[in-house]
Amino acid sequence: MLRRLLDGLYAISAGLAALSLLGIFLVMMAQVALREMQRQLPGADDISAYLCVATTFFALAATFRRGELIRVGMVLDRLGPGARRVAEALVLALAGVIVGAIAWFTWQDMLFSLEIEEVAQGTVAFPLWVPKLAMPVGAGLLLVAILDELAAVLRGAKPGYVLAAEARAAAGDFSAEV
Repeated sequence: MLRRLLDGLYAISAGLAALSLLGIFLVMMAQVALREMQRQLPGADDISAYLCVATTFFALAATFRRGELIRVGMVLDRLGPGARRVAEALVLALAGVIVGAIAWFTWQDMLFSLEIEEVAQGTVAFPLWVPKLAMPVGAGLLLVAILDELAAVLRGAKPGYVLAAEARAAAGDFSAEV
């Protein structure tokens, strides 16, 4: 049940990334259409930039779980099973600390923006805590995914990102390895 809940959480995160990407497309297409009518969409550049950040952060957890984030395995691939499990656990623990710090500091930044009622300095003054919320949420979901993998490694299982990469290789798909 917990596995389904976590996988659902990662799927929702990927869905939010897809919606953010769709938002970028819609803003850009609106800009194109409005330019033909000698008009502009106020704040389009700011909105696109914030949606780019949201797309990136919301995609992190699902991308990590699928083994599609950039990973350098030159050392890990040469280790035996026991040493590899220890190294994977250490790297995942370190990643958890780093991503936890990112989630914490971006959360604090978002709360500060909310507290001081910070608004965008562009053509449309909207509250900045709203687009900033994507960073701690996305980093928090990545932290959950990292801890999920760490728990699997500590139980003696292969990490999901390794299984995903092996499945792609077995199917002859080396696109993520380039």
